[in-house]
Amino acid sequence: MPPPQRKRPTLKDIAAETGLSSATVSYALRGIHVPEETQERVREAAERIGYQVDPIARALASGRTGTVGVLCSSLRDLWQQSISTALGRALLETGRYALIVDAAGDSAREAVLARRLVDDRVDAVITIPVDPRSAHWREVAEQVALISIGDALPRAKAAAEVTFDNVVGVTEALRTLSSTGHEDVLVLTPGLPSTPDRPAAEIAQRVADDLGLRARLAACPPDLDGAAAIARAALEADDRPTAIFCFADSMAYGVYAAARELDLTIPDELSVLGYDDHPMSRLLTPPLSTFQWDVPALVGAVVERAADAIDNGRRRRRKVLTPEPRPRGSVAAAPHPARLSR
Repeated sequence: MPPPQRKRPTLKDIAAETGLSSATVSYALRGIHVPEETQERVREAAERIGYQVDPIARALASGRTGTVGVLCSSLRDLWQQSISTALGRALLETGRYALIVDAAGDSAREAVLARRLVDDRVDAVITIPVDPRSAHWREVAEQVALISIGDALPRAKAAAEVTFDNVVGVTEALRTLSSTGHEDVLVLTPGLPSTPDRPAAEIAQRVADDLGLRARLAACPPDLDGAAAIARAALEADDRPTAIFCFADSMAYGVYAAARELDLTIPDELSVLGYDDHPMSRLLTPPLSTFQWDVPALVGAVVERAADAIDNGRRRRRKVLTPEPRPRGSVAAAPHPARLSR
């Protein structure tokens, strides 16, 4: 026969322990309406008798669960992995828990997961969206605080948007390659819908035309094996590019793998440029030249805005982040045409 379960201490037990009313105990545990010394006295009594807040009761009383959904467009992208992890830690510091889910690059799956998070009564949804223009974002924003990273959500009333100045980043990347003599550049993009905040194809093509570059755009998965296959096909062609610009460092890792398989030396025979400065990029041989986005500023802005939306119902102005170049060893002068024929 199993031993009887110990009764869970309640507010009434703390009230009996302290000689205070249940209402005063409740206020003290929430840190409101009573002096600090009373709050301390109640907290000590709660710890002494092993009292723990019932999360279900707290959610029913406050209308909040203390959980924030983090919906990523693809966790195959190492940058998104690092961002979601950083968000989880930062949310925990505010007393909230992150529920991280992966849309795997599929807009339909994204819509299902977004609705599931709402059904699970998260206090907010933070998203790196697959399709910012999808109608499901309007439905989500009508029911919960919605914060987007990287893109505005034009069909939804988001609580906040933290976006990237991709015009600056793409322009600087292609200028870097042009200034070192490259005329034929392969641009690997995520293949996601183009938006005003994520205009990869439009910006790359416009800047390339202005610089006199031949820019070939190719949709590419954000993982090593998928990117390696795309890069290998381009590098085995008779008119292979002399440089590859990748919209994610995780794509660049695939380019390195393909170059190694084909016995091409980086940067002497192929220049490679990344875009998000994942920590592993410094460990490559040669280290990857890339662009750094201020991740602490990004995470801090997102969590601050999420907390403000949850606690105060406030909407905040859009914050735009600008990248900083991180030149290392993977970009060099374009190889002599004779070396391209081998």
